[in-house]
Amino acid sequence: MIQEALIEMIDYTLLNPIATKEHIQIFCQETITHGFKTVFVNPYYVSFANQLLKDHNIKVGVPIGFSLGGATTKVKVAETVDAIDNGAKEIDMLINLGALKSKEYNIVKHDIAEVVKASQGLVTKVIIETALLTQEEKKIACNLIREAGADFVKTATGFNGGGATVEDVVLLRSVVGKDFGVKAAGGIRTYDDAIKIVQAGANRIGTSNAIAIISGKTGSDSNKDGY
Repeated sequence: MIQEALIEMIDYTLLNPIATKEHIQIFCQETITHGFKTVFVNPYYVSFANQLLKDHNIKVGVPIGFSLGGATTKVKVAETVDAIDNGAKEIDMLINLGALKSKEYNIVKHDIAEVVKASQGLVTKVIIETALLTQEEKKIACNLIREAGADFVKTATGFNGGGATVEDVVLLRSVVGKDFGVKAAGGIRTYDDAIKIVQAGANRIGTSNAIAIISGKTGSDSNKDGY
């Protein structure tokens, strides 16, 4: 895969809880320099990042219900509306894992559908934390996400153990079909990692190691600075 094609697929992320404005400024300048198309920052920094990037055709995305997914639907919707008001252009929400594990599938689907509605047509991805689910739960989650009207299923945050694996990406792609989005995130550190994940069926990659990946180097082994 040529570098330009890979760059188009990467969501460059900075979600470290102690990131400062200076960190965000450096991060945004790196995004401009390397040509990434989408960044993800915590809600507090959406407006600031949008100001820095708005003249460069770079979208600012935001995590919703991060990083546990246990917020109520009303709170997730409010987060989504606020983020959009601040300039967010993509939404990555975390599924209600407790409800999924409790087999409260109507609640899970409603939770997603309400955020999709609040997203006003923006690309909405749903994080399922594959490392915490059984194979059957992964399949159920994928179907609920499709039925709720979201655009992508996403493997993980990288904050709750585990991350993207080739096996999980293959499984998710097999369930959602060829025309639905699959975003792989969590622990993708090298160019080879990224290529294997893409070949397995991912059409978006979330990583804080984006520069290392496109430079053929190895990024940090900590997921705490991105997802």
